[in-house]
Amino acid sequence: MADHVYKYVQPAFSSIANLQNQILDFVDMSSSFPSFRQLSKAVSAAVPAALFASGVARGGSPPSCSNPQLSCQNTTVVTDTCCFNAPGGQLLQTQFWDYNPPTGPSDHWTVHGLWPDHCDGTFDQYCDPNRQYTNISSIISAAGRTDLLDYMNTYWKDYQGNDESFWEHEWGKHGTCISTLEPSCYTNYVPQQEVVDYFQKVVDLFKTLDSYAFLSAAGIVPSTTQTYTSADIQAALAKPRGVQVAIQCASGALDEIWYFYDVQGSVQTGTFVPTDPDGSKSSCPATGVKYLPKTGTPPSTTMTTSTGTPPTSTSTPGSPFSGKGTLPVTTNGKVDGCIISGGTWYTTGTCATFTATASGSGFTLTSSKGKCAVSNNILTCASSVTAATVFSAVNGKLAYNGSTNFYTGSVPTGSTQASVSVAQQATTLTIGWTAS
Repeated sequence: MADHVYKYVQPAFSSIANLQNQILDFVDMSSSFPSFRQLSKAVSAAVPAALFASGVARGGSPPSCSNPQLSCQNTTVVTDTCCFNAPGGQLLQTQFWDYNPPTGPSDHWTVHGLWPDHCDGTFDQYCDPNRQYTNISSIISAAGRTDLLDYMNTYWKDYQGNDESFWEHEWGKHGTCISTLEPSCYTNYVPQQEVVDYFQKVVDLFKTLDSYAFLSAAGIVPSTTQTYTSADIQAALAKPRGVQVAIQCASGALDEIWYFYDVQGSVQTGTFVPTDPDGSKSSCPATGVKYLPKTGTPPSTTMTTSTGTPPTSTSTPGSPFSGKGTLPVTTNGKVDGCIISGGTWYTTGTCATFTATASGSGFTLTSSKGKCAVSNNILTCASSVTAATVFSAVNGKLAYNGSTNFYTGSVPTGSTQASVSVAQQATTLTIGWTAS
């Protein structure tokens, strides 16, 4: 058995040994000795690359937690901090709205980070000086996670244009303080794999929190002339999750949102449970809150205050979802197939025709199979559906409970169909409308 294991891990360690020999040769032959920082960065980038390169092992295993407790809800001390986040038991997924200079897509908030607060709003920072890494992109690439890195390059942006330094800061200040990400928590730990787990978890959470869609569903949209109340902004952001958030303003303009979670188990594999703020406070004024578009345009001197009620429109409720049309699917920035009559996603063949019918402030959908509804988190269209779900439209996309994000396990190919869920899964998609 030992020989069998050695056959697979030996090439990785040989690569590390070769790297060490090359560095020693360089030191012997060079009259210009590189700095320790240069050597450190070279080794930091090469070691995980060697360990991840074989394709046999993709890193060690995160902690296996049996009946874990919910963080910040315990009544006695929990000593196993690999399965219980402590002392940073409340996790904040924080987002930016950078409008001047603008960063990220004009119709989407961007990632700030994931912060482990104590259960009272206080927090630790920079918890491990030995893991203040300066090569986040290299670590993620070495793990074969270019998809994660591509997403970060779009949605995790630094307003000064230095994304790498921003990522290093978030990991070093906050990531190193998450107890369940400690290297000792892993079985067969591979150096720096906890870094990849941290950034992946932040992105996974962020994908479920479409702040722009949440606000738009309540009629709160970027404007140079309109202002809003903090209460209406808070209500719009609380509606999809059932708990409050903290909002932050700079010079009276909304620029940050903090979403709060307690965690049952580890950050890597545990369940994130939405919760109210742990003591952190909002900094926005009660009224006159600006929500400026990402154009860099300075605020107008004349502004009106809205209560957050959606503006009156002469278009059909749910526009453009009206009459007959098809439901094209977009994922990874491109249209790929459509929703077919049963409510599943199909990337080949003919798109099904749906009928959108106004209902209250939204609309219902019907296909040749019957009414469409979200049942047990799955989009289903069938004759057995007795009560159709009332959907809404946000920026021309189908929305459920204010969110335009739908999910599936993987992109279907060939004749395969994929179920479409409103619960988070590996692949995120949006659904549009093409009138017939």
